[in-house]
Amino acid sequence: MFKPNTTVACIVRCQDKFLIVEEIDDGQRVFNQPAGHLEADETLIDAAKRELYEETGLSLEPQKLVGIYHSEIKEKNIQYLRFCYAIELGEQDFPETFPQDSDIIAARWMTWAEIEQKTSQMRSFMVQHCIKEYLAGKSYPLDAVQSYL
Repeated sequence: MFKPNTTVACIVRCQDKFLIVEEIDDGQRVFNQPAGHLEADETLIDAAKRELYEETGLSLEPQKLVGIYHSEIKEKNIQYLRFCYAIELGEQDFPETFPQDSDIIAARWMTWAEIEQKTSQMRSFMVQHCIKEYLAGKSYPLDAVQSYL
């Protein structure tokens, strides 16, 4: 039976900036949303909160689901099922970040224009794609995905 890799990602917006992590992937410096893999016996929202904490040191609650995405990296023969959540912090001060994961170089607050300039340095095309959908107003309530663990 085929089982795609299940991942979660968080779009965190404060004022007009997004929280992006700079990390090492396959020996390269890349930019990503706080994101990672679902672990056994973990709900998707719990996975999103855990990954956000590990990569930024922030304990925040997802507020809405931006979308569910099925993608592939053909050269690695890997498929992903990605659940992307949004967290909006409004006009408050930018929270200070303290990445816990040793693969994270830094967590940075970046404008959409700055993110667009780094297209070739994104870990995946999904980073910008999800932010574009978020900026277009796409979202679903958290209970659109039910967990029965």
